[in-house]
Amino acid sequence: MKYILVTGGVISGIGKGIIASSVGTILKSCGLHVTAIKIDPYINIDAGTFSPYEHGEVFVLDDGGEVDLDLGNYERFLDIRLTRDNNLTTGKIYQSVINKERRGDYLGKTVQVVPHITDAIQEWVVKQAKVPVDDDGVEPQVCVIELGGTVGDIESMPFIEAFRQFQFKVKRENFCNIHVSLIPQPSATGEQKTKPTQNSVRELRGLGLSPDLIMCRCTTALETSVKEKISMFCHVAPEQVICVHDVSSIYRVPLLLEDQGVVGYLTRRLDMPIETRPRKMLTKWKEMSDRSDRLLEQCSIALVGKYTKFSDSYASVIKALEHSALAISHKLEVKYIDSASLEPSTLHEEPVKYHDAWQKLCSADGILVPGGFGVRGTEGKIHAIGWARKQKKPFLGVCLGMQLAVCEFARNTLGWKDANSTEFDPESKHPVVNGMSKQICMCLIVYDY
Repeated sequence: MKYILVTGGVISGIGKGIIASSVGTILKSCGLHVTAIKIDPYINIDAGTFSPYEHGEVFVLDDGGEVDLDLGNYERFLDIRLTRDNNLTTGKIYQSVINKERRGDYLGKTVQVVPHITDAIQEWVVKQAKVPVDDDGVEPQVCVIELGGTVGDIESMPFIEAFRQFQFKVKRENFCNIHVSLIPQPSATGEQKTKPTQNSVRELRGLGLSPDLIMCRCTTALETSVKEKISMFCHVAPEQVICVHDVSSIYRVPLLLEDQGVVGYLTRRLDMPIETRPRKMLTKWKEMSDRSDRLLEQCSIALVGKYTKFSDSYASVIKALEHSALAISHKLEVKYIDSASLEPSTLHEEPVKYHDAWQKLCSADGILVPGGFGVRGTEGKIHAIGWARKQKKPFLGVCLGMQLAVCEFARNTLGWKDANSTEFDPESKHPVVNGMSKQICMCLIVYDY
């Protein structure tokens, strides 16, 4: 088994998930079986109770696991099926160790972060890396591990220490570290700055991990002099400094890494038996990316939700729309509309916001109302659904969106003015949506005129 650890520096949300997915993709294109593990240093057991504004959407796996949205990227990029144990959190590790201590598994020893927590992390990774994730049931050959957060965070220290020990247990030829760092480019000077990356790498090395590849996130392509400077001050060869600049689509990132020789370096560094032959998978990726850049016709979809200030709140819905638009050779424009802005109360309090929201809704080619929880904004969603029905606009309701479509139809077509879901009005005389205890439903309704 080959382990590739992806760490991040300078800021969080730098793109480690996309880079980890892209590394896995180019290795899978070489015929290797690849799996992925996401480590989140927070104390929550899983992502199920998070507000979407905290970490974006909660991605639900086939086994019902509620996990970080990066696992959705892994599944989409690598075409694999992960389980809840592919998302490791501080909460899961501590819960596991405390349960062992309560059972007496440690035979009266003092339970400490080192070695007990660090050993538990290593055991979890080794065990989960062997679980087949492809349809053929073959054990993976490569495990890409993304460590969430930023190097230096107090929450991630046990994980950094665990992997410091781990690199010696599995031997150097089976472990490598990719460090993702930011190269800021202040608008005042336009100069690419390397100091944040130097400091981040220095801190990582001080904790016992030396990066094999430094992937530099930047707005524009990395200048040669900047690349040489990072190489000199971060103790790596120039070929180990990889530029990951902004591109037109995230699906171009695997191609960007491939063009800079990442596969060749990993092949030599990890002694992997990869044949140098044309790879159909990457050819298809390039065709898809090129087609995406050439799209001329546009399709606009109004997404009416509660968490529209943060696009990652609806990451999977947006990806599904993007893939659908690409399939019919259209460029997608998503118009984010806060459902509360469509309610009559907003007209009195913030009329400009109200009219702007309705203008966006009316100018869209289709309307999508995604899932959500709580009563806030539901009346705005019902107004949007009613408008779509009357104007014969294509409409898709997912989860709560479907339930509110039922409520809207009951109110305005059947004349049941108090029709509602028991989640919002338990006393309604017309409970057209009835919540079932201890059961979760996923429903959708489509109007297509």
